[in-house]
Parts: sequence; structure tokens; C-alpha cells
Amino acid sequence: MSVIGTQNITQVALIVSDIEKTKKKLAQFFGIEPPQTMDGGDYAVTQTEYKKNPAPDAKCQMAFFNVGNGVQLELIQPNEEPSVWRDFLNEKGEGIHHIAFGVKGMDDKVASCEAFGMTLVQRGNYGSGNGCYSYLEGGEGLPLLIELLENF
Repeated sequence: MSVIGTQNITQVALIVSDIEKTKKKLAQFFGIEPPQTMDGGDYAVTQTEYKKNPAPDAKCQMAFFNVGNGVQLELIQPNEEPSVWRDFLNEKGEGIHHIAFGVKGMDDKVASCEAFGMTLVQRGNYGSGNGCYSYLEGGEGLPLLIELLENF
């Protein structure tokens, strides 16, 4: 069994510097209308933690494309405040940021990932508080960021 109990990718996310421009171009590519842009939520709900510290100013704009088989392509444009999103844009520029998996039992899944050698770098809630996320760095031998998503 996998470390998180699933192999089903639910999302691939891109960090972008101009979400409006990128979503219009992708919508043209897919031959569809651009999706709505939404903000990452209010800290009172998100309770964002970055590197195990409260991060009330870490915010982003997001847009989601449903690209088939239950998979979303997520666009994320971070603000200037420290976050896993801003770090990526500053250090690597635009590009694929993470792949995400839907899970149940977030704390147990995070603990399994940490036991596997991964590092929790950011976590919080999303929507109206109807779910939570955790970003984990892969560590040595796994050069990618994994997002775990749990709907309540």
C-alpha cells in the first residue's frame, strides 16, 4: 500500500505570475470559457500555517480547470507574502508546483509522510472551512511537492 493509501491524483497545480492571462490562454487551448478566479480565503477560515507558524498574510488567487477523470488543473498566483507558493515563484518561476491526492484522516497521512522522510511546509483549510490541505516536500530522492486534500 502507498504511504498515503492512494495512487489517484486529483490535481496538478501551476504557479503563475498572471492568473488572468494564463487562464485565458489555457481556456483557448482547451476550447472552453475561462473559469472564475477566486481568492484563497480569509485567514479566520484558512488558518494558514507556513513552516509551522501562523501565516495570516499568505494569500493567493486561484482558478480551476476540470480536465477529466476527476482531475483538476489548478492555477495559483501568490501574493508577495511568504508562503510555499511565493517561494516557488521566487526560486523557480512559473511552472508545476505540486500534485494532489484526496485523503481521509489528514493527521495520520501527514504522519505517514513524515515517517517516510517528507517535510510538512504549509497547511490550512479551504473553501468555507469544508476541507483542509497539507503541502509536503518530498525530500531526498523525491524531488516534488505533494498536496494532501481532505474534504469534511
